[in-house]
Amino acid sequence: MREFDAVIFDLDGVICYTDEYHYQAWKAMADSIGVYFDREINNRLRGVSRMASLEIVLERAERKFSQAEKEVLADQKNELYKKLLANMSPSELSDEVKSTLDELRGRGYLLAIGSSSKNAPFILRQIGLGDYFDAVSDGNNITHSKPDPEVFVKAAEMLSLPAERCLVVEDAVSGAEAAHRGGMQAACVGDASRAGAGDYNMKSVKDLLEIL
Repeated sequence: MREFDAVIFDLDGVICYTDEYHYQAWKAMADSIGVYFDREINNRLRGVSRMASLEIVLERAERKFSQAEKEVLADQKNELYKKLLANMSPSELSDEVKSTLDELRGRGYLLAIGSSSKNAPFILRQIGLGDYFDAVSDGNNITHSKPDPEVFVKAAEMLSLPAERCLVVEDAVSGAEAAHRGGMQAACVGDASRAGAGDYNMKSVKDLLEIL
């Protein structure tokens, strides 16, 4: 009997890459209020919710911002980000990722998304995967961002599977931690793989085909 029945994928950094769009949007927002922002700070925002990311961005601010002001700034960043996302197309879904997904589906695995982003449905549509996944758990149905396990726990619930039957694929250490806290194993790529954060640390998503 195989170990897993489903694979839950983080979106950004695993299925596609929107880091540059995030960076440009946060940078424009930070510049508008005179707060220093660079790529190193941007890297700390990976896998973190919008409001939690804003708190990190505002660490260098010279004054305190009210909750109402923070909400305006977060909305400003998101509007900039969505305008940039409109440039995304199916060409940004790599052949390697798509063929891996198709092979896993052919082997009978359920496939889901577990992303902190509220823009996940829009991004999936832009890259041609709007109706592809069996479940999408994202920033629209959670109250706690990674490393809290909520997004993955809800994905498993949507699939009607126990946590231990789901393998999470992540590129962020906080995401791997979220998977473990939710009672799931993690297969990691990118930063999380280099940090040894996963139960399986891969060079690329296609390595899943050797694991499953």
